[in-house]
Amino acid sequence: MKLKLFTTSICVAFLIGCGNADKVADATTDHQHEQTAGGGQSTVKDDDSQKNIVQVASESPNHTTLVAAVKAADLVDALVNAGPFTVFAPTNAAFDKLPAGTVDDLLKPANKEKLADILQYHVSLGVLKTANFTDGQVIGQVNGNNITIKMENGRPKINGVANIIAELPAANGVIYVIDNVLLPPTK
Repeated sequence: MKLKLFTTSICVAFLIGCGNADKVADATTDHQHEQTAGGGQSTVKDDDSQKNIVQVASESPNHTTLVAAVKAADLVDALVNAGPFTVFAPTNAAFDKLPAGTVDDLLKPANKEKLADILQYHVSLGVLKTANFTDGQVIGQVNGNNITIKMENGRPKINGVANIIAELPAANGVIYVIDNVLLPPTK
């Protein structure tokens, strides 16, 4: 394996050095890492590594609304980066609890900034472990606001409204599936 990797590295270096960078993808097909021209980090194709947060959410039938919202807010590239991130991911049923028409309204291009603010309120930098949550703990979110953990019967509840119902590991962090949408405080 080391010899194969070394040989592939030599071939890649040679092809780049000779101005044949377009042939690099052919020389590295064993690793399945390709990027669409002009695309961001989210366009990198990687069939070997553990899936990132967006890939894990995209494969979940319970997170189609969240994935659509992340795409509408242009946050895909941010969430596929190395992180690490902790994402509190509301289910489709959680979004359904919002007043009628709220999600459709947020998905409109005119509300992109408001949608991004709400989604970023669901993301923390670093990997937070539920075993380390404490009653009254305040956690800074990516949008600049804080969430508060309340412990009920030994289980964390976020902002007194959202229960963690599942934990999904990802290559760049962790996803906590929650049963309610977190709404940032009004400014």
